[in-house]
Amino acid sequence: VQLQASGGGLVQAGGSLRLSCAASETFSTINNLGWYRQAPGKERELVAIFFRSGRTNYGDSVKGRFTISRDNTENTVNLQMNSLKPEDTAVYYCNLRKIFSSRDYWGQGTLVTVSS
Repeated sequence: VQLQASGGGLVQAGGSLRLSCAASETFSTINNLGWYRQAPGKERELVAIFFRSGRTNYGDSVKGRFTISRDNTENTVNLQMNSLKPEDTAVYYCNLRKIFSSRDYWGQGTLVTVSS
């Protein structure tokens, strides 16, 4: 499984960024595809997940500001991040879990920096 993340960068507080994660699998074998993040000195935390059923799940700190959606392709999800805050600064990791499996696959990470 390969995960290709794109879209990180530097933005001012209140701004927006869009992340994309393209998987080498399709949703015929994917159970969920989404994003986690890790800030310096902190544990990795859930950002948003898109399930093959269409259901989504968000971390409490991003609810109402971030939206995850599935691209028209069979293997890409997009994360629209609005009203960004300095505390959103972190390395964002794409995550995939396949059907009938508890194994997590991770992308290489993309840095998001929000300046105050």
